[in-house]
Amino acid sequence: MSDDPYKVLGVKKDATAEEIQKAYRRLAKKLHPDLNPSNKQAEEQFKVVSAAYDLLSDPQKRARFDRGEIDASGQERPQHRFYRDFADTAEHPYASSEGFSDLAEENLFSDLFRRDGHINIKMRGQDVHYRLPVEFLEAINGAIRRITLSDGSTVDVTIPAGARDGQLLRLAGKGGVGIGGGLPGDAFVEIHVKPHPYFRRKGNDIHVELPVSLGEAVLGGKIAVPTTSGTVTMTVPKNSNTGTVLRLRGKGILRPDGTRGDEYVTLRVVLPEAPDPELEAFVSRWGAGKEHNPRRAMEA
Repeated sequence: MSDDPYKVLGVKKDATAEEIQKAYRRLAKKLHPDLNPSNKQAEEQFKVVSAAYDLLSDPQKRARFDRGEIDASGQERPQHRFYRDFADTAEHPYASSEGFSDLAEENLFSDLFRRDGHINIKMRGQDVHYRLPVEFLEAINGAIRRITLSDGSTVDVTIPAGARDGQLLRLAGKGGVGIGGGLPGDAFVEIHVKPHPYFRRKGNDIHVELPVSLGEAVLGGKIAVPTTSGTVTMTVPKNSNTGTVLRLRGKGILRPDGTRGDEYVTLRVVLPEAPDPELEAFVSRWGAGKEHNPRRAMEA
């Protein structure tokens, strides 16, 4: 696989941020270790793809790579200005050979080598990327999860309330070790939210489908409703039907401004699992029920 991050992701150099993200997600779904257990080649390719996306998804890093200031791994490229860089004008002391008398070899390469001959380059450590699966309610309510870093150490990651699937959390200084005394890189933790059995998220709102009995739907009343922060009591109006949507204000997801979204409860009328002779007898005698045609609007 190529070292060029653009070629790794299969995008052009003028690709938009959205095109880069789509290319990464397509490759990640194909190469992710969870989908390719025991496949070392896929695992290595996934690491290369993740590193390429990490570089190109950061506008500053991408611009520096395009200018040749960093390589595909994010490491600094040594930038040296030799005498010819200063010989643009005739009045410059290095415009002729007379100006080189003070350009001793140790001065020329002083930014690259120490006098003992060892390389003297400070490079920032490489950023690393982690994937953290979290439960739906952990993402909604916030949590603290401990992860193991590539060096074997552990760190507690704070998952903010309202975290979204695919959200990146930055752990400053928890990446690769710097070279020559350079600063360490950062660790980026990508959150992957697991689906919930009955809660669904839409923006900052929570949606849930709630089964209700025939009696609750016809007569109405107070029933218990699950929310992401616990069970609450809600009033079902009389003569509610399947598809009726009720709103619980402020029972949604915490917004950055401190307010919360809502929870939308869609009712679904459910008959008893076992046949009920009394109910059958009532319906058979219910004249108005026989006249009611709920499919009238669909008929030609």
